[in-house]
Amino acid sequence: MNCTRRVIVWLQQYVLKPVVAGITGVVLWGALPQKAVAQADTIDQQHQRLNTRYLKPGMRQYLVYFQHPGKPDRLQLSLWVRQVEKGMQQQTPVFNIHQYWYSADTTRFATFVSTNTAADFSPLYHAAAVGKQVKAYNWSATGITGADAVADNAAAGFKLAFDQPNYNWHLDIETFEMLPLAAGKSFLIRFYDAGLEPPKYAAYRVIGSEVLATWGNREVDCWKLQTTGTYPGGTYVQTYWISKADHEFLKEVDEFGGIYRYKIKLPGLTPDLLSVFQTPGAGKKI
Repeated sequence: MNCTRRVIVWLQQYVLKPVVAGITGVVLWGALPQKAVAQADTIDQQHQRLNTRYLKPGMRQYLVYFQHPGKPDRLQLSLWVRQVEKGMQQQTPVFNIHQYWYSADTTRFATFVSTNTAADFSPLYHAAAVGKQVKAYNWSATGITGADAVADNAAAGFKLAFDQPNYNWHLDIETFEMLPLAAGKSFLIRFYDAGLEPPKYAAYRVIGSEVLATWGNREVDCWKLQTTGTYPGGTYVQTYWISKADHEFLKEVDEFGGIYRYKIKLPGLTPDLLSVFQTPGAGKKI
């Protein structure tokens, strides 16, 4: 299941149900020319690993919004908060990543907790709480199962064996920041979205670079990473801007079926919503 499929599922559940009704699947990897696929770097724990030194602890906040061709006078807005922390689990250094997705509709509020090894970002645990439903998973190189220790876990009976290790697709932002980006590079990344279809390789390529004007018109030179493909309703293009100097994910633009989704990293002066008010679910064991 690729990232655009995830966007469509999210749209079906939370934003544009009438628009995407009937779109039930997309191709499982982005379209790259056959020659480029042959030359692509395979990114997984058995081939080329992610460089976890690039992933910096701290808070990131993103403004996420949709533009719909039939509704030019409005935007579907969300704010995503992602907190990356270093920790220990059973004497193993790990990254603990918490996410909080806010919007104007309380039914869309969601929290996520993920634990990955600090050595190569292999997933160990992932949980999602949307509304009153919690789905939590224990994750390893050989498979994923519902977490028995989590109360009222809707995924308690889930089980899927893996033929090789993979990465958590719900942490695509953090994954892209750890890639060895360079001119002309192409990548096949083995991703999995917990509880859904089996893992697949997704194809991405560096299509060039661009200088972005950030806060105070500071210019930041970025690599542009892109994936493309088709789904039953048409074609899609997803493009990501990651800074060359700091491996910082700054911007994303997705286009499918005339709908655009933007994801923009906000500056550090953005208020910390988790401390201003007690966010529902913040600190909750999931």
